[in-house]
Amino acid sequence: MPVVSVINYKGGVGKTTLTANLGAELAFRGKKVLLIDLDPQASLTFSLVEPDYWRDKLAPNKTIKRWYDSLASGASLELSSLIFEPPKLKRALPVNGGLLHLIPSHLGLINVDLELATELGGGTLKQNKLKYLRVHRRLSEGLLESSFDRYDVILIDCPPNFNVVTKTAIVASQYVLIPAKPDYLSTMGIDFLITSLDELVANYNEYAELEDGGADVEKINPDILGVVFTMTQMYADRPIAAQRQYMNQTSSLGVQVFANYVRENKTLYGDAPREGVPVVMKPSAGMGKVIVSELEALVNEISNKLGI
Repeated sequence: MPVVSVINYKGGVGKTTLTANLGAELAFRGKKVLLIDLDPQASLTFSLVEPDYWRDKLAPNKTIKRWYDSLASGASLELSSLIFEPPKLKRALPVNGGLLHLIPSHLGLINVDLELATELGGGTLKQNKLKYLRVHRRLSEGLLESSFDRYDVILIDCPPNFNVVTKTAIVASQYVLIPAKPDYLSTMGIDFLITSLDELVANYNEYAELEDGGADVEKINPDILGVVFTMTQMYADRPIAAQRQYMNQTSSLGVQVFANYVRENKTLYGDAPREGVPVVMKPSAGMGKVIVSELEALVNEISNKLGI
């Protein structure tokens, strides 16, 4: 079961749109998909669940924040107890075995990151390294529950930064998927993100070699699945020249760039969160049909790389 973290340092690059549509299309094809929303902005959650329902039914005790809080307090809440099936998505899926489940986020998740950072301080050098492993392995250990074996893929929508919560997602993942808008600000941080990933892997694996508590900790080696360009402006069936230069620059970094893009369309993508159903699952005509076809082609690329 591949676990994929979707991340970019820059916000507003279509990260949540990509995660939602990738998960929805895979579920539509009969795959069992779990989405985990780790972003305190909870954009993925609110794209699939009405805010009033979230506030009344989910926010009190059925979000990822509740699970992190329980670990800090020494409670034994199971991560799988937070799994939720958005009703609109359930109705939209064909009866072919496909599932699209969600572990919702919470606006207070940002405080969890501060609490995790506090746990990392104090003690001897060896104690600090063991604390580092314990904190960074939390999500990975949570996903060891047998309840998660049912899924064909788990997609984690990460915050647009490299904080401790994001690092717990990377440690739990076999793959990293990078969405990027083809412009200066969105692409300039990709090289830095790759460097940060390398540093995290090196530090974690060094600490994993510790004796007396760290010897049986499995090392990590998440693979960068590639960069998906989003919000792409098209002219004559190809990205405009101003964006192609940033695509070419990204290719020169040595990271895979997917051949298919997410085309910009503010109307379709803007309406989808309010309706609670990703664009790729909606009946469409005209340009909408073109966009859905492009999303399907992108999912083909990604699923082939994941082997699902």
